[in-house]
Amino acid sequence: MELLFEGIREAFRLLIHADPEVVRITLLSLKISGCATFISLIIGIGAGMLIALVEFPGKRLLISIINTGMGLPPVVVGLFVTIFIWRNGPLGFLGILYTPTAMIAAQAIIATPIVAGITIAAIQHLPEELRLQILALGATRTQMVWMLMKESRLPLLAAVMAGFGGVISEIGASIMVGGNIMGYTRVLTTATVMETSRGNFDVAIALGVILLLLSFSVNFILTTIQQYDKK
Repeated sequence: MELLFEGIREAFRLLIHADPEVVRITLLSLKISGCATFISLIIGIGAGMLIALVEFPGKRLLISIINTGMGLPPVVVGLFVTIFIWRNGPLGFLGILYTPTAMIAAQAIIATPIVAGITIAAIQHLPEELRLQILALGATRTQMVWMLMKESRLPLLAAVMAGFGGVISEIGASIMVGGNIMGYTRVLTTATVMETSRGNFDVAIALGVILLLLSFSVNFILTTIQQYDKK
């Protein structure tokens, strides 16, 4: 317990003194996970809306695959992304291995099924009669989709929180494709693992506390928006 309290004290010390390395790592974590979440929202919500609204053969199978992808192990994503962007891989010519770009790509792959799965569930939960009523009032297909998104805004905000939460805390993919390079690809999760392996448990706990505070802050803002919108 003494080690835990020491770690918490160290976390607040680093925050109060705005340690440059900790600030850099925290901002990079927010940047990478934020960009990955944004990409996953564009792809996930778009794909989720399309799958939910269009009937086609194999729809149930595709939804099952997406739901399975919601629990996709980050280390597996990291493995396949590494194979693809390795020097001799199909996308090796891009030269993005061990860069923030590779980390964003891997995290976006992790978050997209989460966002898509929640979007599909949210849209399918709406009464089918609602779509017919919207179209009967003269709305175009695009307007109908926009109105359905507005009706599902609360679960869609939950999708944002789930997607961000899924990537800000992951470690497997980030360390495999990013390499944990100081000042370049080192984020809170990879730094925590590194300090733990060195036996610096107080610093590791401090970084873990900062990660929790960062995740809580983002989710608190989104939850506030969600609950305010509910009212």
